[in-house]
Amino acid sequence: MPDKLQYKKMSTEELVILSQQNDLKAMEELIRREQKNIFTTFSYLSQKRENVADLTQEALLRLAKNIQNLKNPKLFKSWLNQIVTNLFYDELRKSQRRPDIISIDDEDNDNPALSIKFQLPDKKCKPPEKCISSELEKIIKSAILELPEPFRVAIILRELQGLSYEEIAEATNASIGTVKSRIARARGKLQDGLKSYI
Repeated sequence: MPDKLQYKKMSTEELVILSQQNDLKAMEELIRREQKNIFTTFSYLSQKRENVADLTQEALLRLAKNIQNLKNPKLFKSWLNQIVTNLFYDELRKSQRRPDIISIDDEDNDNPALSIKFQLPDKKCKPPEKCISSELEKIIKSAILELPEPFRVAIILRELQGLSYEEIAEATNASIGTVKSRIARARGKLQDGLKSYI
């Protein structure tokens, strides 16, 4: 059995094949490689920050449970993005059925005595450049989250995940023409929304 360093040097395809043969170390390395990417994808897709960690965990769980079903290890990325996309749409459907909740940080204008505010010092943002790039990232993320959901999904799968138009069409059950149109419109909306910042 290879040691930990050898697993780190393996290609994703090799790790998938070993994971399908119940090699737990290969599965561990595969999850370690993918978790940040999945978390980032959900953080751009989901408007509710509190759902991102749960969605990521569920996606990784489905990856581990269903890897045996993947017939072609070369298509792992596309297969994994299908899991992520399906989970996002499932969550979207569920959230449409749930009533909105109010944050305890929200101000109560009718009764200021009931307004609760928590203030925690931010210790991480010291160098000005880091603050600017962090602020810009928040602005971009916010602009993406304001896009209509089909545009948001298409642009994230293209720009963040690097999927081809064909893979996005398959993941979203749309035609390639529709995918190209959504991505073009999403880019246009983002450019308009970010003009004053960039």
